[in-house]
Amino acid sequence: MTDNTSRDPGDQPAPAGSDLSPEPAAPAQIPPRPPLPTASAALAPPHAPVQPASAHPSAPPVYPMGPAPTSPTQPLPPAFRAPEPPAVPEGKVGAGRIVAIMVAAALVGGAAGLGGAAAGASLFSAPGTVVTSSPGTVTVNDPGSVNQTTAIAAKVVPSVVTISASSGSGGGTGSGVVLSADGYVVTNTHVVTLDGATGDAALRVTTSDGRVYDAEIVGTDPLYDLAVIKLIDAEGLTPIEFADATALNVGDQTVAVGAPLGLSNTVTTGIVSALNRSIQIASSAAPDTGEQDEEDDQPGNQGPFQFDFGQGRQQSGTQGTISIAVIQTDAAINPGNSGGALVDDEGKLIGINVAIATAGSSSSEAGSIGVGFSIPSNVVQRITEELIADGAATHGLLGAMVTDAAYIDGSTIAGAYISEATRGGAAAAAGLEEGDIVTQFNGVPIGGATDLTAQVRAAAAGSEASLVYVRDGVSKQIEVTLGTLDG
Repeated sequence: MTDNTSRDPGDQPAPAGSDLSPEPAAPAQIPPRPPLPTASAALAPPHAPVQPASAHPSAPPVYPMGPAPTSPTQPLPPAFRAPEPPAVPEGKVGAGRIVAIMVAAALVGGAAGLGGAAAGASLFSAPGTVVTSSPGTVTVNDPGSVNQTTAIAAKVVPSVVTISASSGSGGGTGSGVVLSADGYVVTNTHVVTLDGATGDAALRVTTSDGRVYDAEIVGTDPLYDLAVIKLIDAEGLTPIEFADATALNVGDQTVAVGAPLGLSNTVTTGIVSALNRSIQIASSAAPDTGEQDEEDDQPGNQGPFQFDFGQGRQQSGTQGTISIAVIQTDAAINPGNSGGALVDDEGKLIGINVAIATAGSSSSEAGSIGVGFSIPSNVVQRITEELIADGAATHGLLGAMVTDAAYIDGSTIAGAYISEATRGGAAAAAGLEEGDIVTQFNGVPIGGATDLTAQVRAAAAGSEASLVYVRDGVSKQIEVTLGTLDG
């Protein structure tokens, strides 16, 4: 279930059936991540193919819609290839395959100190092959036969940068998108925190034409894996132009631009494969202190996906997960594309690349299989504006415990089943009750708890939302004033 109740960062969501008022709740915890299956596809954090929970558990999973507990992810060891994780019993999802997703755009080299080109050569090339990358503009050898993709690339490439992050002996590369001529750039939180390992990474940014700048973090938003950095003494950069992601259709053209494997100015093409998709990935929030809050395992609180780090060991329970709304595309997105641009057929930004699905059984096999995910431009624009103005972003709070309606005995429709509305919360104030099933939020179909969590978090604190729910077989629509999620 998802608890939209406000709480201190160290508090954990209450188990189902408990008092969910804003007072401190009984501690709960994201369970440890299971080992990686030997032959599957999965949703995982950078460098970490993951194992989904069973599609048919004996009891409905509980998704607390409060702030996910956060802690640094574990760095990869300083080696080119992760050890093969142990096998686990197969499960079934959808058409019968275990699906896994990894945070996309995982930093090339992660926290292992590998340069992007070196990691790319080791993991994806034949022995003896050396991959090198140097800045450059879009190459056009025959101006008389350029196509639409060439024109899009020529427009977008100057607005995309390559980010190198380093801390101690660790480091990696990712991508970013220029927001202003004086050097504001949007990227992913997991790029600037080295997957949550540090809050003070040194950042160096290279533009498409080869200029190099030091950069500083303006603000991070771990709940949507977005961050804004500022290039020091930058001027004359080319800002990206935003499109309205809510106007997209399935089948629309997409172009991804970034630095996969450290290879700057790489352009790939595809289509919008699906809209209104929601996924869960590991939080990459930087550690506030050297200590982590302790949590107890509680299997009933697990989400639909569990993650490990591709090294045959489970991640500590202090690592939280986040639910985000995404655009699905088949444009090739690979490690290093994190924070890069997904644009439409006019070269306008429709999303920031954040995650990919992988069929590999280890992080060394992570690469594009045509299932990539991007944070919609409308969400990106709202959050980046707040980060630039205030150094932090706000998120909505519904104030309810929810689970997937499909798991509820007697349910005949999919949606987010409300098991309890928190006293004094937004849901209770709007008239929602236990047993209601939410099927739409601001016009977006809701298929379960993860969908509702992602959409509520995408909305600003205090904003108005239109919500459709079913009670006793009758569909109703109400307006809800969202609360404020305390970070």
